[in-house]
Amino acid sequence: MELRALCILDSLQPQLTGFLQTVCSGFMPLEQEAAAFIEIAPGIAINQLTDVALKSTSCRPGMQIVERAYGMLELHETDKGQVEAAVDAIVERMGVSREDRIKPRIVSSQIITGIDGHQSQLINRMRHGDMIMRGQTLYILEVYPAAYAALAANEAEKAADVHLMEVISFGAFGRLWLGGSEAEIKVAAEAAEGALKKVTGREEKK
Repeated sequence: MELRALCILDSLQPQLTGFLQTVCSGFMPLEQEAAAFIEIAPGIAINQLTDVALKSTSCRPGMQIVERAYGMLELHETDKGQVEAAVDAIVERMGVSREDRIKPRIVSSQIITGIDGHQSQLINRMRHGDMIMRGQTLYILEVYPAAYAALAANEAEKAADVHLMEVISFGAFGRLWLGGSEAEIKVAAEAAEGALKKVTGREEKK
């Protein structure tokens, strides 16, 4: 098994919590709970890691995504110590360390100011979170591996008053869509990208 991504969110922010409640197929998280996002390969092996984490802690699973290439697991608990313990159990089962995760790489980052009403309509029809209005500023972030999109979303929401529209934290690439005023979006983008750059790990061989 390969550890691709690993991040622990110390306190789930309100909009990200609501977003996860909308899309998760498991147990819904609550605001200010701690959460872990883990991505591994091959995807089917995520079942073994969910098993060991749940049997050794009181964490609840919100999302378990099983794809052929990658698997992603989200766990949460009020007690951050339980989340840390779940992560420890997972990496021990894998025979790796936390630092064996892939260091996140920002694939693309876009800020589009004053969006047209037709474009906001397109975005609003595909989002699972908040909406964006005509004239607002749009921020789109693409990150690799995908699970780190959750960290970017949480840190952006901590830093600025923005609208969280969509977060994709599994698959080939992670994606984040935010809307708001130009000034707030700039602050959110700096926070999201700054958090990703602080994550340590290995450089993936291309």
